[in-house]
Amino acid sequence: MSASERTLEQTGSEWGRLDAPMVLVFGVGLLLLRLEVRGGRAVGALLAIYLGLLAVSLWVGIPRERWAPLPPSTVLLLGVGAVVAATFATGRPLPVALSGSVLALNAAAAIAEEAFFRRFLYGRLAPAGPVVAIAGSAFLFALVHVPAYGLAALWLDLAAGLVLSWQRWASGRWEVPAATHVAANLLAVLR
Repeated sequence: MSASERTLEQTGSEWGRLDAPMVLVFGVGLLLLRLEVRGGRAVGALLAIYLGLLAVSLWVGIPRERWAPLPPSTVLLLGVGAVVAATFATGRPLPVALSGSVLALNAAAAIAEEAFFRRFLYGRLAPAGPVVAIAGSAFLFALVHVPAYGLAALWLDLAAGLVLSWQRWASGRWEVPAATHVAANLLAVLR
């Protein structure tokens, strides 16, 4: 088999193709489990959830990107600019006690979620076309946040998911929306 004929199996684990549905269920389960974490060991438990989500999202093979319409730096600037504009247009910050662990957990959550939604899920949906990959990963992103923030936040989370998924398509990399998501989470608690 030539390099140009490499398939999904050569881009990651041989088990990746079979395990994708299990990773999807496991990942969504972890994201929902974080809503139940409370108490003195919450930081450690949340960190374990985010590290687990990151690990499982990186383990499964996805098709390699062959083309991206824009340079990643341009896509990152556009995304962060949109986040900054939206942050100041939406009102008050989240009611949290600011600490180093809050900042670290917000960054870890953003990176783990982007590995799951924009690397794993987007990568699995990409063979069906960019519209399906962008819309599908954005929609599930918004739905997963409903239990935490309520139906009122669905449209905001869907808009954020569409921006992040567009960044994934436009840059060809999941790390670009991850950086934007980190910026969004930090802006939400710092302003």
